[in-house]
Amino acid sequence: MSESKAVILGVGGLELTVEERALYRDIQPWGFILFGRNIGEASQISDLVASLRDTVHGERHAPVLIDQEGGRVQRIREPICPRYPSGTDLGNIYRADRDKGLRAAWLMSRLHAFDLLKFGIDVDCLPVLDVPIEGASDVIGSRAYGKNPAIVTEIGRAAAEGLKAGGVLPVMKHIPGHGRGMADSHHELPVVDVPVEDLKAHDFAPFKALKDELMGMSAHVVYSAIDPTAPATTSRKVIEEIIRGYIGFDGLLMSDDSSMNALKGTLGERARAIAGNGCDIVLHCNGVMAEMLQVVEAAKPLEGKARERARRVEAAFGKVDASDEAAIRAEFAALLPAV
Repeated sequence: MSESKAVILGVGGLELTVEERALYRDIQPWGFILFGRNIGEASQISDLVASLRDTVHGERHAPVLIDQEGGRVQRIREPICPRYPSGTDLGNIYRADRDKGLRAAWLMSRLHAFDLLKFGIDVDCLPVLDVPIEGASDVIGSRAYGKNPAIVTEIGRAAAEGLKAGGVLPVMKHIPGHGRGMADSHHELPVVDVPVEDLKAHDFAPFKALKDELMGMSAHVVYSAIDPTAPATTSRKVIEEIIRGYIGFDGLLMSDDSSMNALKGTLGERARAIAGNGCDIVLHCNGVMAEMLQVVEAAKPLEGKARERARRVEAAFGKVDASDEAAIRAEFAALLPAV
């Protein structure tokens, strides 16, 4: 039996192709990620998730991830899942009434968990812990809980706890902070030129407060005061000194999508730079077979500290509280007029 590759891979469409099935069985990715192109009807989602897990050898549990934030980043939409508020909407409830805001964040995440676990999806790339500044790119925008690190920290923690209560694990993003980016990293590389002390006080603070979470996703952002040449995703200095050092995060660190244009080079070169500079897992999202082949050829087996971190994640699945879904939905709906 082959070892898992330290990759999370996307899928091209609504069901696996023969080529995708063969690739996944051969290289054994640690996990998979779904996007809107993979969402048809409810039964199709369940079938796709089951077929992904069917490619995995033995008894290993392969995580299946999704970005189900609410607002404009919600991969499973109506009529399958209700339309959920954005992070900023939750922040607005909080600013009107702190307790209601924190409860709304927990409830919404608990509802995400109800929704996702029905299909076998057990990782939600949430909470968004980025703290935008005025004039920053809208790539974060309304996804953020607010522009105050303390508020982002509190709401982000509530959101993470709600997911975990429902048996879905969170991925905090985009560590160590995308809020100052003046460019959309899907298209170009943001460069942040501020002193480290400013970053510590503002951008890094929510991640430091939630450092004990099991998973984090890196930021395709250059912090010139730390490493003027490489974004956090491929910067050994940022990962070792800031993410692992100052922030103190010892969870599983996955890259943001390696196909985003903030990164340079071929997909193989990107994967080697990600794997070679401290990220535990290379994430590739678009499901394009030619790109996936480059990524998996360059990626490493999951071993050493990365394997230990992955095992901690795998051991955390299956813990679900006894919340009543109808009661949770009713309580959450009662808070929505405040949005």
